[in-house]
Amino acid sequence: MMDQAMIERTNDDWLTSLRTGAEGQAEALDDLRTRLQRGIYYYFSRERSDLNHLSNHEMTQMAQDLAQDAVLRVLENLDSFRGDSLFTTWAMRVAVRVAISELRRARYRDFSLEALTTEGEPAWLANNPVASTKLPNPERAAEQTEIMTKIQESLEGVLTDRQYQALIAVAVNDVPMEVVAERMGTNRNALYKLVHDARRKLRTHLEAEGIGLEYVMNLFEER
Repeated sequence: MMDQAMIERTNDDWLTSLRTGAEGQAEALDDLRTRLQRGIYYYFSRERSDLNHLSNHEMTQMAQDLAQDAVLRVLENLDSFRGDSLFTTWAMRVAVRVAISELRRARYRDFSLEALTTEGEPAWLANNPVASTKLPNPERAAEQTEIMTKIQESLEGVLTDRQYQALIAVAVNDVPMEVVAERMGTNRNALYKLVHDARRKLRTHLEAEGIGLEYVMNLFEER
């Protein structure tokens, strides 16, 4: 990808050079950005088979853009580096986390909360692999259907629309919390509390109806 020669630095050299106003900071930043871009590109091309459809140019451009974000993340977290590994190894782990987060966000870019509350059979129920499993025992299958219907009725009757959307998006559809928080116009901490309260309210209601978590787990256990 790049042929730029880079200076070998110790951990202390990196930390000193990257501090704001330090002599040689610009050079260290360019060096770090180049290293992270190479690392992200390697991660995309060797570790992510789901990106095989991208051209070399597209992967390079993505790696370049994400390297910029990764450098900023590294600078924000310099004080958390404890020296247990090479600084570049630690920085690369930060860069990979940035890349993974962005790929997850891209996957759910067109995600819509409204799709979770459409009329008719709820999307989460129709797409739930457990709910759609066809078992040979018709009585057991009927019992599963009945319980799933009761759970859905509880979701709609006990939870607020906001709690319902948050719980289904995060707990059932596994949408990243940062994506859901953004769509709902809130922050991660507030969303976490919203989901926690929704879980607790739903569990309390189901237990009052005689539907315990252990019973539900056993009912849908593969046999």
